[in-house]
Amino acid sequence: MAEYKLTLEKREITGKKLKGLREKGMIPSVIYGGKEPMLADSEYVATEKVLNGAGYHSPIDLDIDGKKQLAIVKDVQLDPVSRKIINIEFQAISANEVVEATTPIVIVNFEASDASKLYHFALTQAMEEIDVKAKPADLPKELEVDASNLKEVDDKITLADIVLPSGVEFANKELDHEQVVASLYDPAAEAAAREAEEKAAAEAEPVNAADVPADNGTKPEEAAEA
Repeated sequence: MAEYKLTLEKREITGKKLKGLREKGMIPSVIYGGKEPMLADSEYVATEKVLNGAGYHSPIDLDIDGKKQLAIVKDVQLDPVSRKIINIEFQAISANEVVEATTPIVIVNFEASDASKLYHFALTQAMEEIDVKAKPADLPKELEVDASNLKEVDDKITLADIVLPSGVEFANKELDHEQVVASLYDPAAEAAAREAEEKAAAEAEPVNAADVPADNGTKPEEAAEA
């Protein structure tokens, strides 16, 4: 049984009539994976709450007119202006089949590292999520990576540093495990470098002859007027 549950109703409404459905506080959705895609809808607030928890990585127990179906979220369409959910695509799955899901990568314990405590370096994360494969019950909510051993500015976290839970593997077997997930940088050094570049650029700006005082202290155009 999945941690997240959502009740839906089958729908017949399609096309332009979906606007009225949304105005009533419902979200249209499509469930793929059966013989034919199933059209459904669900209450907005309840659906948003489930999606915020499950994301693209946790299975959801769907109750569609009393019929149970395990599924994961494959796509969520948002209104480009309001950013409200306007459509959802679910993928029906079986509890015993291996499925792919997009899982967040979370860096932990950086504050305990020498890089942070002693040298005041900062950490920039290049990869925030990755696709994994597992049976629904084994899909992780997130993948934690320990950053407590970081010290030198050249230190980095790679895919090889991610310890996958039992029964979980990367969806792409061709991944380069040396791919960088997060790396250190020195904010103070970068600020000093920017300041030096700005100073050099200012010194390199051409000087307007009209702004240069003559030997008698007047500017060239002032001397001409005299």
